[in-house]
Amino acid sequence: METILLAQLMGALYGLLAVVFGAFGAHALKKKLTPDLLHSFETGVKYQMYHAIVLLILAFNLGFDNTLDSYIVNCFVFGTLLFSFSIYGLCLSAASGKKLRFLGPVTPLGGLLLVIGWALLLYSFISFML
Repeated sequence: METILLAQLMGALYGLLAVVFGAFGAHALKKKLTPDLLHSFETGVKYQMYHAIVLLILAFNLGFDNTLDSYIVNCFVFGTLLFSFSIYGLCLSAASGKKLRFLGPVTPLGGLLLVIGWALLLYSFISFML
């Protein structure tokens, strides 16, 4: 039950924040970020929104009757947090001239968790068919 609630809450929160951050990037940051940084920021927003939608779909469709479902949700929740939010931190800190370099390795770690989440989801579909 807790995993369903986590998926619903984080899906809704990530969706809400993706809209807010997208508007913030399109308006407030447009003049403060270089085109490359703005593109990176927008990538973080897109991936955040994609995974917000996935979390909500999973929350209402997975049975959550095995640990695999929880692993999938946790990979998407923590992968999105590490991936998108590290990009935001890198972009905003670079624009202020104080780039937070320690966030650099966090982004690929978040991406890896997202890939693992998708791989586990694929595995769950394949195992269901067998």
